[in-house]
Amino acid sequence: MGDATPICVDRSWEPTAAFASSNRTELTGVTLMADRILQAADRLFYRKGIRAVGVDAVAAKAGVSKRSLYDTFPSKDALVAAYLRQRMLPLPESTEPPAQQVLALFDQLQQRFAKGDFRGCAFVNAVTELAEDCTTARAIAIQYKDARRHHIASLLAAAGTADADTLAAQIALLIEGAIATMLVTNDASVAGLARDAAAILMQAAGRLPT
Repeated sequence: MGDATPICVDRSWEPTAAFASSNRTELTGVTLMADRILQAADRLFYRKGIRAVGVDAVAAKAGVSKRSLYDTFPSKDALVAAYLRQRMLPLPESTEPPAQQVLALFDQLQQRFAKGDFRGCAFVNAVTELAEDCTTARAIAIQYKDARRHHIASLLAAAGTADADTLAAQIALLIEGAIATMLVTNDASVAGLARDAAAILMQAAGRLPT
């Protein structure tokens, strides 16, 4: 996946009428079809851009007919929404102290940067590409960003931070800044600089040892 800091929010996508079937065999087949299409869409949309990739290319990559694609996702907008929603993946369980879990987000970011195929945040990319043409993409992007910020805030609150929401918003901005800087400089170490800045903010809030 392309995005560096996946937060568990909602792994479902908008169901079409076919998804509502009570026939278990049919439901399984449709789900497998949707998974194939989404895997293809994920690779193409993230690497090449949503506008640059048509449904014909997605269908060909998935090895399905265009009709089968539209039977599963009734429009490209629906496919884009599903593509974004399935990128909201759960973070692994951690036994580290809450404050260290916050800093670990930057470690994960640096690891993702270093893989060489990072193309930015899929949610920001979608909003930038589609602009006002797809309000659903913007809503999903906001949902994702809010979920990440709330996750950080919950960790900070667990660590005893008095104003966890404000500090979480500041740390979320450091993540966004690291992503943008990486895209310009292609320097994975910027995640470490952002981590250092986050640690300074957390030390000032009394949540990390100096």
